Amino acid sequence: KNADYGAAEQYLTFEHDEFTMKPTLDKNGRLLPRDDYRISSLNCGGEDFAIACMRSNLKYGKNQKREDVKSHHYIISFDPRDAPDNGLTVDRAQALGEEFCKTHFPGHQALVCTHPDGHNHSGNIHVHIVINSLRIAEVPLLPYMERPADTREGCKHRCTDAAMEYFKAEVMEMCHRENLYQIDLLNGSKNRVTEREYWAKRKGQAALDKENASQAATGEPPKRRNAAKKKELEAAEKRIAELSAIFKRLYEDSVAGRISDERFTELSADYEAEQKELKEKAAALQSELSKTLEATANAEKFMKVVRKYTSFEELTPTLLREFVEKIVIHESEALDGKRRGKLRRQEIEIYYSFVGKVELPD
Repeated sequence: KNADYGAAEQYLTFEHDEFTMKPTLDKNGRLLPRDDYRISSLNCGGEDFAIACMRSNLKYGKNQKREDVKSHHYIISFDPRDAPDNGLTVDRAQALGEEFCKTHFPGHQALVCTHPDGHNHSGNIHVHIVINSLRIAEVPLLPYMERPADTREGCKHRCTDAAMEYFKAEVMEMCHRENLYQIDLLNGSKNRVTEREYWAKRKGQAALDKENASQAATGEPPKRRNAAKKKELEAAEKRIAELSAIFKRLYEDSVAGRISDERFTELSADYEAEQKELKEKAAALQSELSKTLEATANAEKFMKVVRKYTSFEELTPTLLREFVEKIVIHESEALDGKRRGKLRRQEIEIYYSFVGKVELPD
């Protein structure tokens, strides 16, 4: 929900920092236009979106206070595979967004803007739909509307839970109709995270990357990422449990006739494939964590031995047994090509207690 029409339009057409959401400026302090986008306005009578909205607000005496919700911002994000596999283009996505806006937000002044990529550079084409919260024309009663005022001219749009559920179902239906990839938005998506969790992860990873780059420059090892792997494992296990519950609900819906057999087969196949993939991922993560924990524990044991002998003048059998697990002496080989030549090389491998063979720099 936005309180500033100009800020919404500026975000759609100019580059912004993904964390601070402030405009990105060039060396001269000027705004940087986005490289590629499509944008159109609806019900604005040829005027700029912000001006048209403010004119309507004055006419109806609405949205005059600073704290008033002046606009609503919806995003339709397509699967990254839709471009290479299903021929989705920025222009086609823009047309779908405009059609969706006309169908589901009639009577509202709107901006529809399509971007070819997301913050994480995954290549997912997505459409932004920004509508003036004020309705400027009488409209038919749509399925998500709950009160007579929801259809009236001069009244405001209400973004309710019921409305969001309806919009999600309509996006799924649109993708199905257009032969695009889709996920079950009503029951949750693969690797589902909230917006708060997404940005926390993005900011945390950016900070970690910056710190690791600094450490690498000074020769220090990067921080371990066990915590991130644990969270991934927990998320995978949680999603596996959710899928089991979704299977049960789908079966009940199929038996009750709420969804067709074809739809049940299609969705259950998708969920089964996702669950199989998640189980394999969880097993791999568990294996990685176990190896890392074992290596960490062994390193700690070795460091205890090192601390025990911070300084010594003589290599005693006791010290050698504590430090070294085994020494492997390989057969010597001649360097001058002669079988019994004097110049020979013999490789010796030392395996230290708990940590094994350590590769030392030349």
